[in-house]
Amino acid sequence: MTKLDRILIYPIKSLDAVSVNQAKILPGGSLEHDREFCIVDENGTWVNGKRTARIHQIRSQFDLKTRIVTLSVQNDQPVSFHLDHGRSGIEGWLSNYFGFRVFLKQDLNTGFPDDPVSPGPTLVSVATLEKAASWFEGVTVESLRSRLRSNLELSEVPAFWEEQLYSADGSPIAFQIGEVQIQGINPCARCVVPTRDAISGDRYPQFQKVFLAQRKKELPDWAAKERFDHYYRMAVNTRIAPSESGKVLKVGDTLEGI
Repeated sequence: MTKLDRILIYPIKSLDAVSVNQAKILPGGSLEHDREFCIVDENGTWVNGKRTARIHQIRSQFDLKTRIVTLSVQNDQPVSFHLDHGRSGIEGWLSNYFGFRVFLKQDLNTGFPDDPVSPGPTLVSVATLEKAASWFEGVTVESLRSRLRSNLELSEVPAFWEEQLYSADGSPIAFQIGEVQIQGINPCARCVVPTRDAISGDRYPQFQKVFLAQRKKELPDWAAKERFDHYYRMAVNTRIAPSESGKVLKVGDTLEGI
């Protein structure tokens, strides 16, 4: 029986994750608090992992109940701020670190997903993470998890089981986790971020080349290869209808409908 094994949310886009036992669905179809904030420059352009590897060296710890974030870099003294009342302090700390002025933007409806067309939680199986980590010497499952930054992890299934959650012709695949109806849309295209260590920002030599070769080799025969214009894709992008707003995903929920 396929189970929801882990829920990870990223309160500030590109910073560290928080593991939670449950997450509410927002009206826009994303998880509450996931990518609720993003860092932008004076032109409103995102400051994220695609733009600068320096962002990986920022450590962030979140207490979602008290709305406190604690930021630090390497051996510097950690500094805590309130996500709502201490916004200017966070912006000042980040601006000082990056060397140019930045701001925090907030979106309580959808957050700031990479794919605004399919803004639901990204989904992958634990077995897929384990298999993919084995492709790279010295890369642990936890390291790959932090590189791919998916929201939902499934257990009790083999590697690449989630490839059945999108179709060859692009039509949504409907399934349900707990009380929440979800649509699987497509395999998620990856960017430069997974090539880097999530703590140091150091690039793994030939990461994308190895990933492409192994992904193509190990993709199940039954998977919809029509959805792979390239093989630098992993995890599934989803959509959740407004009718599901307010419902809650919980660790331990079972996946049904497949």
